[in-house]
Amino acid sequence: MGLEELKSSLISSVLVVVLAALGLVVLQFFSRRALRLVRSTEGLHEERRQQLVTLVESLRWGVNVLIAGAALLMLLSKFTDITPLLAGVGVAGLAVSLGAQTLVRDLIGGFLILVENQYTVGDVIQVGDFSGEVERLTLRATYLRDSNGRLHIVPNGEVRIVSNLTKEWSRALVDVGVAYEEDLDHVLHVLEVTAGEFAQDPAFEPQLLEPPQVMGPISLGDWAVTVRVMVKTQPGKQWGVARELQKRILATCEREGITLPYPRQEVWVREPGQS
Repeated sequence: MGLEELKSSLISSVLVVVLAALGLVVLQFFSRRALRLVRSTEGLHEERRQQLVTLVESLRWGVNVLIAGAALLMLLSKFTDITPLLAGVGVAGLAVSLGAQTLVRDLIGGFLILVENQYTVGDVIQVGDFSGEVERLTLRATYLRDSNGRLHIVPNGEVRIVSNLTKEWSRALVDVGVAYEEDLDHVLHVLEVTAGEFAQDPAFEPQLLEPPQVMGPISLGDWAVTVRVMVKTQPGKQWGVARELQKRILATCEREGITLPYPRQEVWVREPGQS
């Protein structure tokens, strides 16, 4: 390499370093602005805020690696032939990618969960056979705590179909089995009155988004007619609302003399010789 070529290579190298440094500075500036904007936005749910912060920091890290790697390859190309190096890197990258397919899939899945806001920390979700409250959410995995206290760690790449039980609003369902001998119109009236009084209770009224609805009959069973009380609630409040509503319905039915049947069998004994 001649003196002029060396001089040209050095100038080009300095230019590459300056451009890379400028790119990192610009990236740092915009990422800080984005983080400041996310943290100062009012009305944003705290879990969603943490998700966006994680997303911005992950993107910043990825772009930093990309800029630094591209600058390093450009610098090396000024002084040596990097074709063999690129070939070796390509083979190594292929081997690593084959071995890290699951990890890459998990990271992509976590990225999509954060971007689409499918669920956040504090939501109650069901993924496959596992359900529980989301305690932690990273790019790689979702941490679920079920009602028995067990912690399930679900890789984000395995999240194919997820049911979010606390997204925006929830619904409490209370099914009541009534004996066939009862006056169904009277039963529906009693349930409507009970549900209406429940909706006006100051302790539960803030948790309800709509007045309760009494529907029935929804099914005819072997020993009971099933009617349903439906209540639209705040996210995550459906279980407490359903428990309290069941308690009040049971007390009202006992007071009104409405029979709530249970499975039973009748045995007829016929003596020999009787027709």
